[in-house]
Amino acid sequence: MIEIERKFLVKNNDYKKDAFKEIHIKQGFLNSSKERVVRVRLTDEQGFLTVKGAPSGNGISRFEWEKEISKTDAEALFNLCEEGQIEKTRYLVNQGSHTFEVDEFYGENEGLVVAEIELNHVTELFIKPTWLDKEVTGDIKYYNSQLSKNPYKNWTK
Repeated sequence: MIEIERKFLVKNNDYKKDAFKEIHIKQGFLNSSKERVVRVRLTDEQGFLTVKGAPSGNGISRFEWEKEISKTDAEALFNLCEEGQIEKTRYLVNQGSHTFEVDEFYGENEGLVVAEIELNHVTELFIKPTWLDKEVTGDIKYYNSQLSKNPYKNWTK
């Protein structure tokens, strides 16, 4: 249940031509402290409840537990969420033996596009597509729980 992932900014829309799936996602946070995040997520088809622990020192790994819940339950839980929700489209892009999840944000986070890749171990090698930009792994301002509190539109660029 340890999630190992790296996160990158995206410099152009080239990932869209290689995407094999698009998923619209809405998510809110029942708790967004440094020690743990409890998230409710709603896609077009289903709901999820996710608990994430504090990140490791380098931000690459952390505990994650996720349970599929009904769409109705997810919608009801949104009534209990903290202020600030995230809306995004997730594009799934295969690259070698890995799949990148590219999130294009909307609303108050419009203009932000971030790619994540899950790995089996911290030092695992992977092919970096040409559309990847700066690595932001471990930079908490790019965590969705933080984007719900301090959206991208408020950042000084």
